[in-house]
Amino acid sequence: MVEAEAGKEAIRRALRSLRRRHLVEEGAHCPAIEALARPFAAQAVEWKEKAEKHELELQQCYKAQSRLSEQLVTEIEEGKASKALLKEKETLITTMQTELEQTREENTQLKQSLEEKTSALDLLIQEHQAVKAELEQALTKQKVAEDENRNLIDRWMLEKMKDAERLNEANAMYEEMVLKLKSAGVGGIQHNALQEADGIIRRSEAGYMDIMETPIPSTCRITIRAHDGGCGSIIFQHNTDKLISGGQDQTVKIWSAHTGALTSTLQGCLGSVNDLAVTNDNKFVIAACSSNKLFVWEVNGGRPRHTLTGHTKNVSSVDASWVKSCVLASSSNDHTIKIWDLQSGFCKSTIMSGSNANSLAFIDGDTLCSGHRDGHLRLWDIRSAKCTSQTFAHLDVSSVSVSRNRNFILTSGKDNVHNLFDPRTMEVCGKFKAMGNRVVSSWGRPCISPDENSIAAGANDGSVYIWSRLKKDGVPTILQGHSSSVVSSAWCGLGPLATADKHHIYIWT
Repeated sequence: MVEAEAGKEAIRRALRSLRRRHLVEEGAHCPAIEALARPFAAQAVEWKEKAEKHELELQQCYKAQSRLSEQLVTEIEEGKASKALLKEKETLITTMQTELEQTREENTQLKQSLEEKTSALDLLIQEHQAVKAELEQALTKQKVAEDENRNLIDRWMLEKMKDAERLNEANAMYEEMVLKLKSAGVGGIQHNALQEADGIIRRSEAGYMDIMETPIPSTCRITIRAHDGGCGSIIFQHNTDKLISGGQDQTVKIWSAHTGALTSTLQGCLGSVNDLAVTNDNKFVIAACSSNKLFVWEVNGGRPRHTLTGHTKNVSSVDASWVKSCVLASSSNDHTIKIWDLQSGFCKSTIMSGSNANSLAFIDGDTLCSGHRDGHLRLWDIRSAKCTSQTFAHLDVSSVSVSRNRNFILTSGKDNVHNLFDPRTMEVCGKFKAMGNRVVSSWGRPCISPDENSIAAGANDGSVYIWSRLKKDGVPTILQGHSSSVVSSAWCGLGPLATADKHHIYIWT
């Protein structure tokens, strides 16, 4: 403790000595400090101005530094973005390099494939040249065959012309006999002359049917209320008194022409019935409809057999072959005529036509006639689907029908004229018209009597006009009774005539 106190006292003495020394030194240095202070006072204003100037410059420097700092920040951000973009580009370059390698490999494979296909193409070219040479040989043979065929056709036409000349001679003989017999008033001998003169050539032709003379009807025996909404078409079964009708109520009905009783109704039709056909064996009924389809039923039992599809517009007409029971033809507003196989239910061939066919009918097993809106009557070979002959018939052909023995084609048109054509020469051999007999638009369906001597056609005023082919005066028999336009007519092979308007079917005897 004594030593500590002594140390503290020594320190106090040292401090006091230092203070005294400081005071002495301060007194000694005071004159020098005052001397030095006097120049600083003189330069204070100048230094102040410089200080203010330097302060202003310093502020400007701070502002410039701030701007540079902002630019630096912006450039740093841009640098980061550029760096990221560079990284993306590097990644893209890597991907593209990979794709380039793949493309090179694919190019190599395609090159190999191209070489293989080039070799195959060379082989095909060689084969094509060989086939072309064979085709040229076949065409040469075909040309020779066509020349031979043309010669055969010329010879056939020459024979047909000779047949026509013999027929004309027979007709002239018949007319001469008729005139003589009329003056003599012998009816039984007239009928014998008809068979002797008019049948000399026709009975020698293939498919001829010996049919008794058909009487001209005069009385409506039966009236049938057939279809709701109207009747579209009627047709008789071959060699029976069964009358078939189709209408806008989407049904097909079979009637007895003897009693007028309904015997069967065929259901399942879609759309209005525009036309009807029966196969030559009376086994099937076919309806052409506004739904672009054809419907086929079995007559016995009424079971639906086929629905024929392929037309793209309204089916306007249908007919079954007289010779082949399974061949069917139809026409439509889609500018086509289709040939169908009833066994399979499929279309065998399609004939394209520049003008819509309003109506068609078979002449024989392979020849079809059609009436078109451009006014032409055309003959088609269904085997080659080519038009073999055509002639101008009307301004617009509305109906075509073929006589029972296929000796005449009956056409009707919007010019209110009914023409008979000889299918062998395509020349008009009869023209029938009368005041008041106006064709019912595109739906009028006239018909030829079974003995081919009379033509029946319905008119717009509800009358039925019947012309005799053998009379030269052209005066028709007119049947009255319908209350509206007569749209269709059909002549039964057993005698009765059926005509249909919008509401009723009339049976005339």
